[in-house]
Amino acid sequence: MVSTTLMKLVAPCWKPSVEGENSNNRGGDVSGRLDGLLWYKDSGHHVNGDFSMAVIQANNLLEDHSQLESGPLSSLESGPHGTFVGIYDGHGGPEASRFLNEHLFNNFKTIHGAEFTSENQGMSADVITKAFLATEEEFLSLVKKQWIIKPLLASVGSCCLVGVVCSGLLYIANAGDSRVVLGRLEKTVKQVKAVQLSIEHNASIESVREELRLLHPDDPQIVVLKHKVWRVKGLIQVSRSIGDAYLKRQEFNKEPLLAKFRLSEPFHKPILKAEPTILVQKLYPEDQFLIFASDGLWEQLSSQEAVDIVQNYPRNGIARKLVKAALHEAAKKREMRYSDLKKIDRGVRRHFHDDITVVVLFLDSHLVSRSYWHGPLLSVKGGGGVPAST
Repeated sequence: MVSTTLMKLVAPCWKPSVEGENSNNRGGDVSGRLDGLLWYKDSGHHVNGDFSMAVIQANNLLEDHSQLESGPLSSLESGPHGTFVGIYDGHGGPEASRFLNEHLFNNFKTIHGAEFTSENQGMSADVITKAFLATEEEFLSLVKKQWIIKPLLASVGSCCLVGVVCSGLLYIANAGDSRVVLGRLEKTVKQVKAVQLSIEHNASIESVREELRLLHPDDPQIVVLKHKVWRVKGLIQVSRSIGDAYLKRQEFNKEPLLAKFRLSEPFHKPILKAEPTILVQKLYPEDQFLIFASDGLWEQLSSQEAVDIVQNYPRNGIARKLVKAALHEAAKKREMRYSDLKKIDRGVRRHFHDDITVVVLFLDSHLVSRSYWHGPLLSVKGGGGVPAST
């Protein structure tokens, strides 16, 4: 499966900036570094603490990019600030994940009901769902416009994992099989334990298969075990995504779409869903950090293994440390040395491990609870094809 992974980290929470307000107030190190197929930004500062991020490319795509933005709320209101993290793991091509990267956060800011108020800062589970569905509709409209000249776009989709830290609350929304894990200090045992916050939508999970069977009781082939892997309609592992129009609307499941994507029987309601599952919870001083990552990391490391690495090593470069730990595991599984794995070109590398994107967000409790942010607007873009900073 061809995939591309992108990420975005944005503050404030939650009012669109007025044009000209601090528009040139850009500061900090806005560049990352490139080491072969690995792009990384070892450290930076967001509203609630430090962050670290890294991307490793395995698939043979012409271009990829990642984006991270952080900045102040510049308005007459001095309400709380927040941080938005998005992990967009594409399949079938890069178009859906790029579309999410360009449009999802804008929909968060402009969706009706997301107006900035002192009461709720414009953030809610309803706003998140509306933003997901608005972005989905925009992408399906693009598929329709290009249907004749680019029918393959109907087979392109993306998983979408979003995290928002705002006014001491954490919002997690997920459609697909990326994962976010919280590192929480258990004072009684003096250990940092892993708490998985996101619900994954992959047909390998029994509860996901049951959900699909309940939603499609008249379709005995809704999930199929194919080559020892459970797939929806024998085609795709995820049950929720943005895009994948060929499994959302019958009008895109016909010629000129390639035969391998076309179903033998027509369907009358979407097979895949775009609605995310959402968790909202308060952040406590015991909550140390969040690890957002595409499934490529979790195929190699357990949640607790990842948390142990973050807890036991310096913050600086910790996302890169996680990626390298995953690659060591991938090499070990193939009984080869890590140094030999690193020599394998993108494309061929996909046979050894998936693309991996990691964002580690540290939660400094004295910053999580504060009501303002004086830091500069920061924008970082990285990934395949990004030149190393000098």
